Amino acid sequence: MSLTEHRKAIDQLDAQIVRLLNERTRHVLAIGEIKIKQGEEIYAPHRERAVLQRICKLNGGPITDESLRAIYREIMSSALSLEKSMTIACLGPEAGWTHLAAVGKFGSSLRYAAQQTIADVFNEVSLGRAEYGVAPVEDSVEGTITHTLDMFVHSDLKIVAQIALRVRHSLAGQSGPGEIKTLYAQPQALAQCRRWVERHLPGVKLVETATTLEAVNRARAGRRTAAICNALAARSRGVPLVARDIQDDPNQSSRFIVLGRQCGPPTGADRTSLLLSVENKVGALDQVLALFRRCRVNLLKIESRPNPASPGEHFIYLDCEGHADDPAVRKAMGRLRDTCRLLNVLETYPNTETEG
Repeated sequence: MSLTEHRKAIDQLDAQIVRLLNERTRHVLAIGEIKIKQGEEIYAPHRERAVLQRICKLNGGPITDESLRAIYREIMSSALSLEKSMTIACLGPEAGWTHLAAVGKFGSSLRYAAQQTIADVFNEVSLGRAEYGVAPVEDSVEGTITHTLDMFVHSDLKIVAQIALRVRHSLAGQSGPGEIKTLYAQPQALAQCRRWVERHLPGVKLVETATTLEAVNRARAGRRTAAICNALAARSRGVPLVARDIQDDPNQSSRFIVLGRQCGPPTGADRTSLLLSVENKVGALDQVLALFRRCRVNLLKIESRPNPASPGEHFIYLDCEGHADDPAVRKAMGRLRDTCRLLNVLETYPNTETEG
């Protein structure tokens, strides 16, 4: 085929794609109307997972599965925004890591409301000012974000999904690495890229900023300057990426939770989070762990936190494989209720793969 013929074929395919996207969206809107009448949540993590898995199985290339998921994420985000005006509350400023995780989960067509504290994220969802909230819960380097877990002691909100995000830093600026004289960075980002900076930007002037977005804005406004940032921050301010994946630890990741009011049915690959407390006596925790072993339920995480209302007592947070409706998990929870002083199912959600 000639160049002209290839372009003509692309034009014809684009016309079909636009028609099919609109046809798909009309079906989504009809489903949304049915959900609203039945009092169901518009966003369905289990359905989202199934769609993404199915389109990847259909993929024969050359588009990568990662790229195809990103395309469909935006298709679904656009449809969500048409079904209902939706706000997502997330910790931290625009283009921060929690915002990046939220956009990776919900797409760019929804409204994101930046919150100063984790408590604010919970409050926005509890008061109905946001349909969902996104908060960090675990970092592969710094461990569990305990304040997020503590919020569940007095909250009725549920975990409806999780987001596993690879921490990927980039260098953004108007000049090449050899021309950069000043580097702007948020302190934590700089610490995570220290060895790369020392090797590739020796002698550069380091200036700390309060946020990643401030670093990008200052790099955009200056000459022979650059910023350490994520790709979203650079793209949102139109600053070119000079280098990608400059973090010292290529395996660093963070886990975030999506807060909501209802959870979906089993997907076949789920995670259940529990909050419980046991008597302060020898062997009490061992009894709990033995229950999971006897019921053949795999524990993914266990975390102990002091009970501020009762000195000497602790809350225990457990993550296990499986949905709360799975027979083995249901059996374990039934036995836990006879053993524990408190048992609260924080909820069951799809055990999703890494988002980015």
